[in-house]
Amino acid sequence: MTKSKDATKTKRALKTSAPSSNNSTATTARQWELLNLLERGSWRGTHHLHEQLSLANFEVSLRTIQRDLNALSKRFPIEKNNANPQGWRWKEDAPVQSLPHMNLSQAVAFNMVEANLAQLLPPTILDELFPWFDLARRQLKNSKIAHNWLDRVRIEPATQPLIAPEIRRECKDSIYQAIFFEHQITACYTRRNKDTAGKYTLNPIAIVQRGVVIYLLATKVGDENQIIRTFALHRFTKVTVEESKAVIPKNFELSSYLDSGGMGFAHYLFKDLPNRGKDIKIKLVFNGKAGTSLTESRLSQDQVVIDDDENNTQTITATVNLTSQLVWWLRGFGKMLISIEPDILATAVKQEGPNE
Repeated sequence: MTKSKDATKTKRALKTSAPSSNNSTATTARQWELLNLLERGSWRGTHHLHEQLSLANFEVSLRTIQRDLNALSKRFPIEKNNANPQGWRWKEDAPVQSLPHMNLSQAVAFNMVEANLAQLLPPTILDELFPWFDLARRQLKNSKIAHNWLDRVRIEPATQPLIAPEIRRECKDSIYQAIFFEHQITACYTRRNKDTAGKYTLNPIAIVQRGVVIYLLATKVGDENQIIRTFALHRFTKVTVEESKAVIPKNFELSSYLDSGGMGFAHYLFKDLPNRGKDIKIKLVFNGKAGTSLTESRLSQDQVVIDDDENNTQTITATVNLTSQLVWWLRGFGKMLISIEPDILATAVKQEGPNE
């Protein structure tokens, strides 16, 4: 169904859903605006709706709004509660109403967002996006071309695929809410290799996904040193959002924190280097064409590749951050990596085990 047909159908339903008026256009516009003011999952009181309509220059009585809503509920999936004053909302299973027509490209994009980013999205936002995901699925279901295309597209991890640990929905929702509004939380959390949960009062700071595991960065309330600690979301068993505002360390910047090895990305050999080994020029010599993949996916913008056909080697220089991830990655080349500079990086790579 096209956008114009959607709009025509909706306006026709609006027009016939309320008592006749001398100004049917004004009635249709008002009722259209009234539907747009309702939300899925949140009740909107009639007094609030009356105020919002007044701000939109619809001067009608509260009784008229109540009459409109009762009439609209006969044609649209909206519902009321038994509160006083009365509240209205879209039903949880209501299909997307009065949305623009979604083309195939947009439907494919929403489908891939749902498949690959849902893990990181706050549950409340995920709920808000569900109608769009549902609309995208229905749109793709009717398109053989798009359906076939999705069957031929995948996002594969560069490391060993792992199954994400299960996170309690209510805990994840509360943690994301606390971060969004910068509130403290009280939580029951089971540490690794522990059988019982401990109770923590935390200042939530940020969310970081590493592989399939999602971590909360937080400080303990009352910790004068404001040490930033990591908590795996799947180990929370209960989370309560407090009214107290979270105390965020002064000048905290997530990118700088991660670059400095805050999530365990730093190697102990690099901790005494200037800037903890950030922006260091490295030189890698590969046997044959073992480093060819780096000519397509570069290590840095200033990367230079020199092929020496006479000695059958390939030399790559680049400016990178010295991290544990770099060390682990270089170990994967094994004997195909002939030499490494600087020496401290070579030492880290050649160690017997990952002593990070």
